[in-house]
Amino acid sequence: MNFTVKIVATAVLGELVGDEETRVTGAEFDSRKITQGNLFVPLQGTNDGHDFVDKAIENGASAVLWSKDASLAPSEIAVILVEDVLKAFQSLASYYLLEENPDVIGITGSNGKTTTKDMTAAVLSQKYQTYKTQGNYNNNIGLPYTILHMPEGTEKLILEMGMDHAGEIDILSELAQPDVAAITMIGEAHIENLGSREAIAEAKLEIVHGLIDDGLLVIPAEDALLSTRVENFVQKVETFGIGAGDLSANIVEETKNHTVFEVDQATYQIPMPGSYNVKNALIALAIGRWYGLAAEEISRGLALVEITQNRTQWLKATNGADILSDVYNANPTAMGLVLDTFSKLPTNGRRIAVLADMLELGPDTNQLHAEMANHINEAYQVLYLYGAEMIYLKNRLAQTQPSLTVHYFTKEQKAEMIAQILQDLQPEDSIVLKGSNGMGLLEVITAL
Repeated sequence: MNFTVKIVATAVLGELVGDEETRVTGAEFDSRKITQGNLFVPLQGTNDGHDFVDKAIENGASAVLWSKDASLAPSEIAVILVEDVLKAFQSLASYYLLEENPDVIGITGSNGKTTTKDMTAAVLSQKYQTYKTQGNYNNNIGLPYTILHMPEGTEKLILEMGMDHAGEIDILSELAQPDVAAITMIGEAHIENLGSREAIAEAKLEIVHGLIDDGLLVIPAEDALLSTRVENFVQKVETFGIGAGDLSANIVEETKNHTVFEVDQATYQIPMPGSYNVKNALIALAIGRWYGLAAEEISRGLALVEITQNRTQWLKATNGADILSDVYNANPTAMGLVLDTFSKLPTNGRRIAVLADMLELGPDTNQLHAEMANHINEAYQVLYLYGAEMIYLKNRLAQTQPSLTVHYFTKEQKAEMIAQILQDLQPEDSIVLKGSNGMGLLEVITAL
Protein backbone atom coordinates (compact mmCIF):
# COMPACT_ATOMS: atom_id res chain seq x y z
CA MET A 1 0.00 0.00 0.00
CA ASN A 2 1.40 3.36 -1.05
CA PHE A 3 -1.12 6.15 -1.61
CA THR A 4 -1.35 9.90 -1.31
CA VAL A 5 -3.64 11.07 1.48
CA LYS A 6 -5.84 12.62 -1.21
CA ILE A 7 -6.50 9.12 -2.58
CA VAL A 8 -7.07 7.79 0.94
CA ALA A 9 -9.57 10.57 1.70
CA THR A 10 -11.44 9.85 -1.54
CA ALA A 11 -11.50 6.11 -0.87
CA VAL A 12 -13.00 6.55 2.62
CA LEU A 13 -15.26 9.52 1.74
CA GLY A 14 -13.39 11.64 4.26
CA GLU A 15 -12.44 15.31 4.47
CA LEU A 16 -8.71 15.97 4.13
CA VAL A 17 -6.93 18.52 6.26
CA GLY A 18 -3.30 18.90 5.24
CA ASP A 19 -1.00 18.48 2.25
CA GLU A 20 -2.82 16.29 -0.27
CA GLU A 21 0.46 14.96 -1.66
CA THR A 22 1.51 13.43 1.67
CA ARG A 23 2.03 9.72 1.16
CA VAL A 24 1.04 6.83 3.39
CA THR A 25 2.98 3.58 3.14
CA GLY A 26 0.86 1.32 5.29
CA ALA A 27 -1.83 1.37 7.96
CA GLU A 28 -1.65 0.44 11.64
CA PHE A 29 -4.18 0.65 14.48
CA ASP A 30 -1.55 0.02 17.17
CA SER A 31 0.49 3.19 17.69
CA ARG A 32 3.44 1.07 18.85
CA LYS A 33 3.66 -0.60 15.42
CA ILE A 34 3.66 2.65 13.45
CA THR A 35 6.69 3.14 11.22
CA GLN A 36 7.71 6.07 9.05
CA GLY A 37 4.97 7.10 6.64
CA ASN A 38 2.16 4.96 8.08
CA LEU A 39 -1.49 5.91 8.39
CA PHE A 40 -2.66 5.71 12.00
CA VAL A 41 -6.11 4.15 12.43
CA PRO A 42 -7.37 5.08 15.94
CA LEU A 43 -9.99 2.41 16.58
CA GLN A 44 -12.34 2.50 19.55
CA GLY A 45 -11.88 -0.51 21.80
CA THR A 46 -11.21 -0.81 25.52
CA ASN A 47 -9.21 2.36 24.92
CA ASP A 48 -9.87 5.12 22.40
CA GLY A 49 -7.16 5.02 19.75
CA HIS A 50 -7.38 8.80 19.34
CA ASP A 51 -5.69 9.09 22.74
CA PHE A 52 -2.52 7.55 21.29
CA VAL A 53 -2.06 9.80 18.28
CA ASP A 54 0.96 11.52 19.85
CA LYS A 55 2.74 8.18 20.15
CA ALA A 56 1.85 7.40 16.53
CA ILE A 57 3.30 10.74 15.39
CA GLU A 58 6.42 10.13 17.46
CA ASN A 59 6.87 6.78 15.68
CA GLY A 60 6.56 8.33 12.22
CA ALA A 61 2.86 8.45 11.27
CA SER A 62 2.29 10.72 8.27
CA ALA A 63 -1.52 10.80 8.50
CA VAL A 64 -4.43 9.81 10.73
CA LEU A 65 -8.08 8.92 10.33
CA TRP A 66 -10.03 11.11 12.77
CA SER A 67 -13.63 10.87 13.98
CA LYS A 68 -13.47 13.10 17.06
CA ASP A 69 -13.90 16.87 17.18
CA ALA A 70 -11.79 18.29 14.35
CA SER A 71 -10.46 21.00 16.64
CA LEU A 72 -8.72 18.27 18.68
CA ALA A 73 -6.94 16.79 15.66
CA PRO A 74 -3.13 17.05 15.47
CA SER A 75 -1.64 19.74 13.27
CA GLU A 76 1.73 18.06 12.64
CA ILE A 77 0.40 15.44 10.17
CA ALA A 78 -2.33 15.09 7.56
CA VAL A 79 -5.78 14.42 9.02
CA ILE A 80 -8.65 12.66 7.28
CA LEU A 81 -11.92 13.44 9.00
CA VAL A 82 -14.42 10.55 8.96
CA GLU A 83 -17.62 9.66 10.78
CA ASP A 84 -16.53 6.13 11.71
CA VAL A 85 -12.87 5.10 11.80
CA LEU A 86 -13.57 1.34 11.51
CA LYS A 87 -15.83 1.79 8.48
CA ALA A 88 -13.24 4.07 6.90
CA PHE A 89 -10.58 1.43 7.57
CA GLN A 90 -12.72 -1.20 5.86
CA SER A 91 -13.46 1.12 2.92
CA LEU A 92 -9.75 1.74 2.41
CA ALA A 93 -9.18 -2.04 2.38
CA SER A 94 -11.88 -2.45 -0.26
CA TYR A 95 -10.24 0.24 -2.38
CA TYR A 96 -6.81 -1.37 -2.13
CA LEU A 97 -8.31 -4.76 -2.96
CA LEU A 98 -9.82 -3.32 -6.16
CA GLU A 99 -6.54 -1.64 -7.04
CA GLU A 100 -4.46 -4.81 -6.66
CA ASN A 101 -7.24 -7.13 -7.84
CA PRO A 102 -5.90 -10.50 -6.67
CA ASP A 103 -8.05 -13.61 -6.70
CA VAL A 104 -9.53 -13.83 -3.20
CA ILE A 105 -10.02 -17.12 -1.40
CA GLY A 106 -12.22 -16.97 1.71
CA ILE A 107 -12.05 -19.77 4.28
CA THR A 108 -14.34 -20.32 7.26
CA GLY A 109 -15.58 -23.21 9.40
CA SER A 110 -16.00 -24.33 13.00
CA ASN A 111 -12.54 -25.89 13.07
CA GLY A 112 -9.48 -26.06 10.83
CA LYS A 113 -9.70 -22.58 9.30
CA THR A 114 -6.13 -21.62 10.06
CA THR A 115 -4.62 -24.95 9.03
CA THR A 116 -6.61 -24.89 5.79
CA LYS A 117 -5.49 -21.33 5.13
CA ASP A 118 -1.87 -22.34 5.67
CA MET A 119 -2.23 -25.36 3.38
CA THR A 120 -3.97 -23.37 0.64
CA ALA A 121 -1.27 -20.71 0.76
CA ALA A 122 1.47 -23.36 0.59
CA VAL A 123 -0.17 -24.91 -2.48
CA LEU A 124 -0.95 -21.71 -4.40
CA SER A 125 2.48 -20.24 -3.67
CA GLN A 126 3.98 -22.99 -5.85
CA LYS A 127 2.70 -21.05 -8.87
CA TYR A 128 1.47 -17.62 -7.77
CA GLN A 129 2.47 -14.64 -5.62
CA THR A 130 0.42 -15.47 -2.55
CA TYR A 131 -0.45 -13.72 0.70
CA LYS A 132 -2.53 -15.02 3.62
CA THR A 133 -4.10 -13.90 6.86
CA GLN A 134 -1.37 -13.63 9.47
CA GLY A 135 -2.08 -15.30 12.80
CA ASN A 136 -5.78 -15.13 13.62
CA TYR A 137 -6.55 -11.71 12.09
CA ASN A 138 -9.90 -12.97 10.81
CA ASN A 139 -12.58 -10.56 12.03
CA ASN A 140 -13.95 -7.17 10.91
CA ILE A 141 -10.69 -5.52 11.99
CA GLY A 142 -8.23 -8.29 11.16
CA LEU A 143 -9.51 -8.94 7.65
CA PRO A 144 -9.13 -5.33 6.37
CA TYR A 145 -5.78 -5.20 8.18
CA THR A 146 -4.67 -8.29 6.25
CA ILE A 147 -5.80 -6.76 2.96
CA LEU A 148 -3.93 -3.51 3.62
CA HIS A 149 -0.75 -5.44 4.43
CA MET A 150 -0.96 -7.46 1.23
CA PRO A 151 2.20 -6.82 -0.84
CA GLU A 152 1.80 -5.13 -4.19
CA GLY A 153 1.71 -7.71 -6.97
CA THR A 154 -0.15 -10.32 -4.92
CA GLU A 155 -1.99 -12.71 -7.23
CA LYS A 156 -3.81 -14.91 -4.71
CA LEU A 157 -5.04 -13.60 -1.35
CA ILE A 158 -6.21 -16.18 1.22
CA LEU A 159 -8.45 -14.70 3.89
CA GLU A 160 -9.54 -16.54 7.01
CA MET A 161 -13.03 -15.50 8.13
CA GLY A 162 -14.04 -16.01 11.75
CA MET A 163 -17.24 -15.29 13.63
CA ASP A 164 -18.98 -15.40 17.01
CA HIS A 165 -22.44 -14.27 15.90
CA ALA A 166 -24.71 -14.34 12.84
CA GLY A 167 -24.04 -11.54 10.36
CA GLU A 168 -20.30 -11.26 10.97
CA ILE A 169 -19.13 -13.36 8.01
CA ASP A 170 -21.63 -11.53 5.81
CA ILE A 171 -19.68 -8.31 6.43
CA LEU A 172 -16.35 -10.00 5.70
CA SER A 173 -17.57 -11.70 2.52
CA GLU A 174 -19.14 -8.53 1.14
CA LEU A 175 -15.91 -6.66 1.86
CA ALA A 176 -13.61 -9.28 0.33
CA GLN A 177 -15.80 -10.39 -2.63
CA PRO A 178 -14.16 -13.85 -2.80
CA ASP A 179 -13.59 -15.74 -6.03
CA VAL A 180 -13.46 -18.99 -4.04
CA ALA A 181 -15.09 -19.78 -0.71
CA ALA A 182 -14.52 -22.84 1.48
CA ILE A 183 -16.18 -24.16 4.63
CA THR A 184 -14.07 -26.66 6.56
CA MET A 185 -16.82 -28.11 8.77
CA ILE A 186 -19.86 -27.30 10.88
CA GLY A 187 -19.22 -28.04 14.55
CA GLU A 188 -20.41 -26.65 17.84
CA ALA A 189 -18.12 -23.63 18.16
CA HIS A 190 -20.11 -20.56 19.33
CA ILE A 191 -23.31 -22.60 19.64
CA GLU A 192 -23.96 -20.62 22.84
CA ASN A 193 -24.45 -17.50 20.68
CA LEU A 194 -26.16 -19.15 17.71
CA GLY A 195 -28.37 -21.76 19.37
CA SER A 196 -27.98 -24.77 17.04
CA ARG A 197 -25.76 -26.40 14.42
CA GLU A 198 -28.38 -25.39 11.84
CA ALA A 199 -27.89 -21.75 12.79
CA ILE A 200 -24.12 -22.22 12.69
CA ALA A 201 -24.42 -23.62 9.15
CA GLU A 202 -26.50 -20.61 8.08
CA ALA A 203 -23.93 -18.25 9.59
CA LYS A 204 -20.99 -19.99 7.91
CA LEU A 205 -22.80 -19.92 4.57
CA GLU A 206 -22.82 -16.14 4.76
CA ILE A 207 -19.41 -16.54 3.12
CA VAL A 208 -21.21 -16.89 -0.23
CA HIS A 209 -22.93 -13.49 0.10
CA GLY A 210 -19.97 -11.82 -1.59
CA LEU A 211 -18.88 -14.82 -3.68
CA ILE A 212 -18.70 -13.93 -7.38
CA ASP A 213 -21.29 -15.57 -9.66
CA ASP A 214 -18.79 -17.76 -11.49
CA GLY A 215 -16.89 -18.61 -8.32
CA LEU A 216 -16.30 -21.88 -6.47
CA LEU A 217 -17.71 -23.08 -3.14
CA VAL A 218 -15.95 -26.00 -1.43
CA ILE A 219 -17.83 -27.86 1.33
CA PRO A 220 -17.57 -31.19 3.19
CA ALA A 221 -19.47 -34.01 1.49
CA GLU A 222 -20.76 -35.57 4.72
CA ASP A 223 -22.49 -32.47 6.07
CA ALA A 224 -26.16 -32.46 5.08
CA LEU A 225 -26.63 -29.11 6.84
CA LEU A 226 -24.55 -27.57 4.05
CA SER A 227 -25.35 -29.75 1.05
CA THR A 228 -29.11 -29.24 1.36
CA ARG A 229 -28.62 -25.49 1.53
CA VAL A 230 -26.53 -25.16 -1.65
CA GLU A 231 -28.60 -27.20 -4.09
CA ASN A 232 -29.72 -24.14 -6.06
CA PHE A 233 -26.49 -22.14 -5.97
CA VAL A 234 -25.42 -20.48 -9.21
CA GLN A 235 -21.77 -20.97 -8.22
CA LYS A 236 -19.95 -24.26 -8.76
CA VAL A 237 -20.04 -26.42 -5.63
CA GLU A 238 -17.35 -29.04 -5.01
CA THR A 239 -17.46 -31.49 -2.11
CA PHE A 240 -14.66 -33.34 -0.29
CA GLY A 241 -14.29 -36.13 2.22
CA ILE A 242 -12.60 -39.35 3.29
CA GLY A 243 -14.09 -41.85 0.87
CA ALA A 244 -16.81 -39.37 -0.11
CA GLY A 245 -17.45 -36.37 -2.32
CA ASP A 246 -16.08 -34.99 -5.56
CA LEU A 247 -12.61 -35.06 -4.00
CA SER A 248 -12.52 -38.40 -2.21
CA ALA A 249 -9.39 -39.31 -0.25
CA ASN A 250 -8.11 -42.70 0.81
CA ILE A 251 -5.67 -42.58 3.75
CA VAL A 252 -2.65 -44.79 3.02
CA GLU A 253 -0.43 -44.18 6.07
CA GLU A 254 -0.61 -42.18 9.27
CA THR A 255 2.29 -41.61 11.65
CA LYS A 256 3.10 -39.10 14.36
CA ASN A 257 4.73 -36.75 11.87
CA HIS A 258 2.92 -37.28 8.58
CA THR A 259 -0.14 -38.63 6.80
CA VAL A 260 -0.14 -40.06 3.28
CA PHE A 261 -3.34 -40.13 1.24
CA GLU A 262 -4.48 -40.74 -2.34
CA VAL A 263 -6.90 -38.80 -4.52
CA ASP A 264 -7.63 -39.85 -8.11
CA GLN A 265 -4.59 -42.17 -8.14
CA ALA A 266 -2.22 -39.35 -7.11
CA THR A 267 -0.43 -39.57 -3.77
CA TYR A 268 -0.04 -36.66 -1.34
CA GLN A 269 1.64 -36.23 2.03
CA ILE A 270 1.08 -33.69 4.80
CA PRO A 271 3.55 -33.19 7.69
CA MET A 272 1.01 -33.87 10.45
CA PRO A 273 -1.33 -36.61 11.69
CA GLY A 274 -5.11 -36.83 11.48
CA SER A 275 -7.90 -37.55 9.02
CA TYR A 276 -9.27 -34.11 9.88
CA ASN A 277 -6.07 -32.59 8.53
CA VAL A 278 -6.46 -34.64 5.35
CA LYS A 279 -9.88 -33.01 4.94
CA ASN A 280 -8.25 -29.59 5.33
CA ALA A 281 -5.70 -30.62 2.70
CA LEU A 282 -8.51 -31.62 0.33
CA ILE A 283 -9.78 -28.03 0.37
CA ALA A 284 -6.31 -26.80 -0.58
CA LEU A 285 -6.17 -29.48 -3.28
CA ALA A 286 -9.55 -28.41 -4.70
CA ILE A 287 -8.48 -24.76 -4.80
CA GLY A 288 -5.12 -25.66 -6.33
CA ARG A 289 -6.87 -27.58 -9.11
CA TRP A 290 -9.31 -24.70 -9.65
CA TYR A 291 -6.36 -22.44 -10.36
CA GLY A 292 -4.66 -24.87 -12.71
CA LEU A 293 -1.92 -26.37 -10.54
CA ALA A 294 -0.63 -29.81 -11.50
CA ALA A 295 -0.73 -32.68 -9.02
CA GLU A 296 3.06 -32.39 -8.58
CA GLU A 297 2.77 -28.71 -7.60
CA ILE A 298 -0.05 -29.39 -5.17
CA SER A 299 1.86 -32.31 -3.67
CA ARG A 300 4.97 -30.16 -3.18
CA GLY A 301 2.98 -27.40 -1.49
CA LEU A 302 1.22 -29.75 0.92
CA ALA A 303 4.47 -31.50 1.82
CA LEU A 304 6.15 -28.17 2.65
CA VAL A 305 3.29 -26.50 4.55
CA GLU A 306 4.19 -24.71 7.78
CA ILE A 307 1.29 -24.63 10.22
CA THR A 308 0.51 -21.68 12.51
CA GLN A 309 1.62 -22.34 16.10
CA ASN A 310 -0.45 -24.51 18.45
CA ARG A 311 -2.50 -26.15 15.70
CA THR A 312 -1.58 -29.85 15.74
CA GLN A 313 2.01 -28.96 16.55
CA TRP A 314 4.56 -31.52 17.76
CA LEU A 315 6.98 -30.33 20.42
CA LYS A 316 9.55 -31.93 22.71
CA ALA A 317 9.32 -31.66 26.48
CA THR A 318 12.48 -30.77 28.34
CA ASN A 319 12.75 -34.39 29.48
CA GLY A 320 12.28 -35.73 25.94
CA ALA A 321 8.57 -36.65 26.02
CA ASP A 322 6.54 -36.02 22.85
CA ILE A 323 3.96 -33.22 23.09
CA LEU A 324 1.06 -32.76 20.67
CA SER A 325 -0.05 -29.16 21.18
CA ASP A 326 -3.51 -28.24 19.86
CA VAL A 327 -4.43 -25.59 22.40
CA TYR A 328 -5.51 -22.63 20.31
CA ASN A 329 -9.19 -23.49 20.56
CA ALA A 330 -11.60 -26.36 21.01
CA ASN A 331 -15.10 -27.62 20.37
CA PRO A 332 -16.48 -31.15 20.81
CA THR A 333 -16.00 -32.19 17.19
CA ALA A 334 -12.41 -30.95 17.11
CA MET A 335 -11.51 -32.43 20.51
CA GLY A 336 -12.99 -35.79 19.53
CA LEU A 337 -11.00 -35.86 16.30
CA VAL A 338 -7.74 -35.05 18.09
CA LEU A 339 -8.35 -37.72 20.74
CA ASP A 340 -9.23 -40.33 18.09
CA THR A 341 -6.09 -39.54 16.12
CA PHE A 342 -3.75 -39.46 19.13
CA SER A 343 -5.00 -42.85 20.33
CA LYS A 344 -3.72 -44.47 17.09
CA LEU A 345 -0.25 -42.93 17.07
CA PRO A 346 2.68 -45.05 18.26
CA THR A 347 4.41 -44.29 21.54
CA ASN A 348 7.18 -45.95 23.54
CA GLY A 349 5.54 -44.98 26.82
CA ARG A 350 2.10 -43.96 28.03
CA ARG A 351 -0.48 -41.87 26.21
CA ILE A 352 -1.53 -38.95 28.39
CA ALA A 353 -4.20 -36.34 27.62
CA VAL A 354 -4.64 -32.91 29.19
CA LEU A 355 -8.13 -31.64 28.40
CA ALA A 356 -9.55 -28.26 29.38
CA ASP A 357 -13.04 -26.78 29.16
CA MET A 358 -14.55 -26.06 25.76
CA LEU A 359 -16.17 -22.64 26.05
CA GLU A 360 -19.32 -21.11 24.51
CA LEU A 361 -21.25 -24.37 24.15
CA GLY A 362 -24.51 -23.10 25.63
CA PRO A 363 -27.07 -25.11 27.62
CA ASP A 364 -25.81 -28.52 26.41
CA THR A 365 -22.26 -27.90 27.61
CA ASN A 366 -22.44 -30.49 30.44
CA GLN A 367 -23.54 -33.27 28.09
CA LEU A 368 -21.09 -32.28 25.35
CA HIS A 369 -18.18 -32.45 27.79
CA ALA A 370 -19.36 -35.80 29.19
CA GLU A 371 -19.59 -37.25 25.67
CA MET A 372 -15.86 -36.83 25.18
CA ALA A 373 -15.69 -40.16 27.05
CA ASN A 374 -16.68 -41.75 23.72
CA HIS A 375 -13.27 -40.74 22.33
CA ILE A 376 -11.17 -42.01 25.24
CA ASN A 377 -10.32 -45.68 24.92
CA GLU A 378 -7.85 -48.16 26.38
CA ALA A 379 -5.03 -46.44 24.46
CA TYR A 380 -5.00 -43.75 27.13
CA GLN A 381 -3.34 -44.44 30.48
CA VAL A 382 -3.64 -41.05 32.24
CA LEU A 383 -5.99 -38.05 31.90
CA TYR A 384 -5.68 -34.59 33.37
CA LEU A 385 -9.01 -32.74 33.27
CA TYR A 386 -9.06 -29.00 33.91
CA GLY A 387 -11.96 -26.60 34.41
CA ALA A 388 -15.50 -26.45 35.74
CA GLU A 389 -17.07 -28.28 32.77
CA MET A 390 -14.57 -31.14 32.73
CA ILE A 391 -16.09 -32.45 35.98
CA TYR A 392 -18.85 -33.93 33.78
CA LEU A 393 -16.30 -35.87 31.76
CA LYS A 394 -14.66 -37.03 34.98
CA ASN A 395 -17.99 -38.30 36.27
CA ARG A 396 -18.80 -40.09 33.01
CA LEU A 397 -15.38 -41.78 32.92
CA ALA A 398 -15.85 -42.94 36.52
CA GLN A 399 -18.87 -44.90 35.23
CA THR A 400 -17.51 -46.14 31.90
CA GLN A 401 -13.78 -46.58 32.61
CA PRO A 402 -13.31 -46.82 36.38
CA SER A 403 -9.77 -48.22 36.06
CA LEU A 404 -8.49 -45.23 34.06
CA THR A 405 -6.26 -42.82 36.02
CA VAL A 406 -8.01 -39.44 35.96
CA HIS A 407 -6.77 -36.31 37.73
CA TYR A 408 -9.20 -33.40 38.00
CA PHE A 409 -8.33 -29.76 38.70
CA THR A 410 -10.44 -26.62 38.96
CA LYS A 411 -9.43 -23.46 37.15
CA GLU A 412 -7.91 -22.15 40.38
CA GLN A 413 -5.63 -25.19 40.60
CA LYS A 414 -3.61 -24.69 37.43
CA ALA A 415 -0.30 -24.40 39.27
CA GLU A 416 -0.95 -27.67 41.11
CA MET A 417 -1.88 -29.38 37.85
CA ILE A 418 1.28 -28.18 36.11
CA ALA A 419 3.41 -29.34 39.03
CA GLN A 420 1.83 -32.82 38.99
CA ILE A 421 2.20 -33.19 35.21
CA LEU A 422 5.86 -32.18 35.43
CA GLN A 423 6.42 -34.75 38.16
CA ASP A 424 4.46 -37.49 36.39
CA LEU A 425 5.59 -37.14 32.75
CA GLN A 426 8.27 -39.63 31.74
CA PRO A 427 10.71 -39.27 28.79
CA GLU A 428 9.07 -42.12 26.82
CA ASP A 429 5.53 -40.75 27.22
CA SER A 430 3.40 -38.95 24.63
CA ILE A 431 1.05 -36.21 25.82
CA VAL A 432 -1.71 -34.34 23.97
CA LEU A 433 -3.20 -31.04 25.15
CA LYS A 434 -6.53 -29.68 23.92
CA GLY A 435 -8.87 -26.99 25.23
CA SER A 436 -10.32 -23.57 24.50
CA ASN A 437 -7.83 -20.75 24.23
CA GLY A 438 -9.40 -19.01 27.22
CA MET A 439 -8.35 -21.88 29.47
CA GLY A 440 -4.67 -21.02 29.02
CA LEU A 441 -3.19 -24.46 28.32
CA LEU A 442 -0.32 -22.69 26.60
CA GLU A 443 1.04 -22.15 30.12
CA VAL A 444 1.23 -25.91 30.52
CA ILE A 445 3.02 -26.24 27.17
CA THR A 446 5.52 -23.58 28.23
CA ALA A 447 6.14 -25.33 31.56
CA LEU A 448 6.72 -28.66 29.81
